[in-house]
Formats: sequence, C-alpha cells, structure tokens
Amino acid sequence: MPDVVQEKLERLRAVVRGYGSALVAFSGGADSALVLKIAADELGPRARALTAVSPTMARREKDLAVAFARDLSVGIDVVDSHELERPGFSHNPTDRCYHCKAELLDLARPHADRLGLKEVLLGTNVDDLGDHRPGLKASSERGARHPLVEAGLSKAEVREASRRLQLSTWDKPQLACLSSRFPYGTEITPERLERLDLFEEGLHDLGFRQLRVRFHDTIARLEVEQTELARALEHREAIVALGKRCGFTYVALDLEGFRSGAMNETLTQLRRKQ
Repeated sequence: MPDVVQEKLERLRAVVRGYGSALVAFSGGADSALVLKIAADELGPRARALTAVSPTMARREKDLAVAFARDLSVGIDVVDSHELERPGFSHNPTDRCYHCKAELLDLARPHADRLGLKEVLLGTNVDDLGDHRPGLKASSERGARHPLVEAGLSKAEVREASRRLQLSTWDKPQLACLSSRFPYGTEITPERLERLDLFEEGLHDLGFRQLRVRFHDTIARLEVEQTELARALEHREAIVALGKRCGFTYVALDLEGFRSGAMNETLTQLRRKQ
C-alpha cells in the first residue's frame, strides 16, 4: 500500500530544492515549521527565516519561533510589522487578512532581495484554499510561493510528516493572529490586542492548549476544545477572575467549542441570505 504522506514529503523536498534559495516567512506554527525544516535540509545556507512581530502576534510565539529556527541551525531575522498602521486594517474589514499578508510580504520580498534569496515561502496548505482567505490574493500579487500546496499536503498530512521528522510543532495547537479574535467591523487596537493576549496567556497557564478568546466589546467569548468544556467549568472562578482582570465585564463559554475561523461564520450566514 503506498505511503501517501511519504510520497508527498519527498515531493515537497523536490519542490523546495527547485527554488534554489528561499526566505521562509515563519510564524512558528506547524505549517511554516515544516516548510522551514525542509528548506533547511534541502537548501542549507541558502535558506533563512523571517518572523514579523507586531501587537497582533502573541508574545510567547516570537521566542518559540526564534528557538525553533536556531534548533534547526537556520538564520532567522525578526522584524517589526506595522499592519495596524496600514490603511484598511484596524477597522477590521472582511478582507483584513489581505492587508496583513500584504504587510508581511512587503517586508519579506525586499529582505529576500537584500539577502540574494530567490523565493519567499509561505506555510499555506491545501486545506487553506477552501476557506475565506483574502491573504492568498496578496501573496499571489506579490509572487510568494506555497510549497505545501505545490506538494499537495493537507493540514493532517503536515502534522503527520512533522511527527515523522520529530518536529516539536507536529501537534502544536492551531495558530492565528490575535486580529482574528474580533468580529468584522470591530476596531482593532493595541490595547484590545494586549487584553486578549493576556487572557489567552493566562488560560494557557491553566493548562488549556487549543483555545480562542473572542472579543465582543464588554464580553469575552471563550472557545476551548469540546473535550475541555467540563474542565473550563471546573475552573470557572479562575477564568472569570482572569477575564475581569483583562478588562471584560462578562466572560462567556461557547458551548460549540473551539473551531478555527469562527468569525467567518457571520460571512457564511450573510451569503445564505443573499
């Protein structure tokens, strides 16, 4: 029986080798971590990582990204991103991710050119293609490459390939920038981002792994995995106290549980009405 994951992993190696040299836009998540690992293996010193940090990135993620790259013996550059200052971002339109990806690539492409690196690589996988992803338009306009898509790897296959390669990120919870916690049309500010970051950091300290705190003005809507709902209720007092310290009047537990892209559900509802 063919080993599909191994076949796609070998295809990924061939794809990355074909680039010749590359700068990997590295968020620290499972997808870009696999891309960086393969780039390090196949391109050696002709591969480098770039991590863009801003108030929309959870603080713990920067240190984890730098440590991961160094473990691979890959050079990494940490640069400041200013998407909050970019026209059309902070008001959180439905194409917010376009502006975020445009900011990232407007930093990455000139950086790659200065280093003499041919391609800029992103961690998009084939499952991402079916979601509401305005950032794909920005990456297409700026010529970024998606090696996981070119090799046909899904999210589950990325994790399995990463497990086989013994990457610490193989079962890392799904990442998304803190801006994804806001309903479309709700203004994104540094102060609100910091409150969400502190709340989620506190929940991680309580032992919750996969989670989101969604911003609804005075209400924080907490999404945890369905298997963790009962435990969240057991920690009710601590979670409520944490939420209030982070400036929320009310803390609500979403009984549907964690799901990636929950804020896109309103878009789906609007399309159905049209």
